[in-house]
Amino acid sequence: PGAGGDLPFFGSVLRRADCVRRCEEPRIGAASRHRAAEEVRADFQRRVPYSYLQRAYIQLNKLEEAANAAHTFFMANPEHMEIQQDIENYKTTAGKVSLPAHGLVFCLPTLQEDYSAGVRHYDKEEYEMAIEFLERALKGYYTEDEDCQIMCEGPQRFEEHEYLDYKAGLYEAIADHYMQVLACKHDCVRELATRSGRISPIENFLPLHYDYLQFAYYRVGNYVKALECAKSYLLFHPDDEDVLENAGYYEGLLEGAVDPDTIKPRKEAKTLLQRHKLESHLLQVAAAGLGYAYTEPNYWNRYGARQDEHSVPSSISSEPEDGPRLSLAKKPMPKPDRELKEGGPLLYSDVKFVYNSEQLNGTQRVLLDNVISEEQCRELHRVASGIMLAGDGYRGKTSPHTPNERFEGATVLKALKYGYEGRVPLKSARLFYDISEKARRIVESYFMLNSTLYFSYTHLVCRTALSGQQERRNDLSHPIHADNCLLDPEANECWKEPPAYTFRDYSALLYMNADFEGGEFIFTEMDAKTVTASIKPKCGRMISFSSGGENPHGVKAVTKGQRCAVALWFTLDPLYRELERIQADEVIAMLDQEHLGPSEMNINPKDEL
Repeated sequence: PGAGGDLPFFGSVLRRADCVRRCEEPRIGAASRHRAAEEVRADFQRRVPYSYLQRAYIQLNKLEEAANAAHTFFMANPEHMEIQQDIENYKTTAGKVSLPAHGLVFCLPTLQEDYSAGVRHYDKEEYEMAIEFLERALKGYYTEDEDCQIMCEGPQRFEEHEYLDYKAGLYEAIADHYMQVLACKHDCVRELATRSGRISPIENFLPLHYDYLQFAYYRVGNYVKALECAKSYLLFHPDDEDVLENAGYYEGLLEGAVDPDTIKPRKEAKTLLQRHKLESHLLQVAAAGLGYAYTEPNYWNRYGARQDEHSVPSSISSEPEDGPRLSLAKKPMPKPDRELKEGGPLLYSDVKFVYNSEQLNGTQRVLLDNVISEEQCRELHRVASGIMLAGDGYRGKTSPHTPNERFEGATVLKALKYGYEGRVPLKSARLFYDISEKARRIVESYFMLNSTLYFSYTHLVCRTALSGQQERRNDLSHPIHADNCLLDPEANECWKEPPAYTFRDYSALLYMNADFEGGEFIFTEMDAKTVTASIKPKCGRMISFSSGGENPHGVKAVTKGQRCAVALWFTLDPLYRELERIQADEVIAMLDQEHLGPSEMNINPKDEL
């Protein structure tokens, strides 16, 4: 730090209008807001410095600045559990560091903040508060949509053109420009539905406001508003059977008091949808006339649905028994890119089936026992003690998930290398390779996959409780997450985008021991709080599941002893096969060639290049 506590390394970041100041400024013009938003977006693309900045401010004992830097980083990384814990720590010390009375100054965009708050109150059945926040979010949405439309009127970048080779005539260039403007305006729907630091929008974002509101208004007894919001939602999805039945039910409640035909959808929703449809028509006509391809995105995807069982008001237990009996089912989720099956053969007679997906309260889950024997567990544990390094797989971070445990790991190739060099028994190193292949075959067979399942990553891992750090512990050994997407509990989404390992399709954990305390594997709902299944590890037990947002999971704190397992991730895409596994296959082929001869090679042909 230089004089005055400045941090020269972060000068380029700090010279920007910082997040806190932008939150506290009075309302500014649309152009300035757009520029500020672009600065925020650029800042999020430079998300990593905020993590370092937080640490630097801590060293300077500037806890308020550290807290704001931590939250800025968190907004682009909501799945980062360490930062979440840091923020909680700042909150608990707020009284000691002269933070504002209202808490930390968090710069979540107001629209998304109000929407998320409304959904949280809705989930808690605090319907009056939910209405307040959702109505405020709707007002903010239409204001921001107007601003977005205005900002599209400026110069445009012709992404598909080489500037030096662009030889359009005057009228073609004018048409080109206005089509770019129109496409920009049309995309405001996606822009407003995308959370800061994210690539993917929240599906069905605007209609969801009306969907939540129609039921919330019903629950507080305002049937006129409930019908108004239901009709507004039906503008976007006129064939939604659940909401159609809801609307009919609300009309029945109003019969004799108000003519339901006088209750219309909200004007702003109708106007926006009419404009959106006209924009789409003009873009398609222009694409045909100017000779470029245009595909209309599905901006109002119905699969983005309320994740609750309040599809219809008649589900309330207090309703009379002779009332209409409407569907309680959740809205359909998107169809996966492959048919989901399970219950295939386990291939090995000694492997014992324990629970399937239904018994584990989820989708694409299976629990098996006796995948490996007690002797194999002991031998594998001996190998682990000889080859594991602290922080392996996490750039040397010895406690990557919690400061209360030491993490150690090793890969298959490293085990074989140590075995070949005589640092561990070669037979024991080979065991690691063989049992991981056995697990792969079981997973591929049980889930009845119609294509080859490849290794994406194989890791022998141990988590050891650190003595003296277990009292009043309230964290997890491994925070709740999903394996191929970024879990965002607040938005009830899992974003399948980098830096997530989006190519992973199935996961498995093969446990080696039970002589420790804590360390249960847990599945949760997408809220990362509601536990749907808990599994106590033991030798030979394996849990396997699909890697997406349908299976958020984590590990409870290991409070005593050491917990070891073989962690396996698989992919159906051969382009993302584990490089070290391919190299390990070559080592095994060489060893088999030396000891057994070419006719007896024991290599998995599906993993050959």
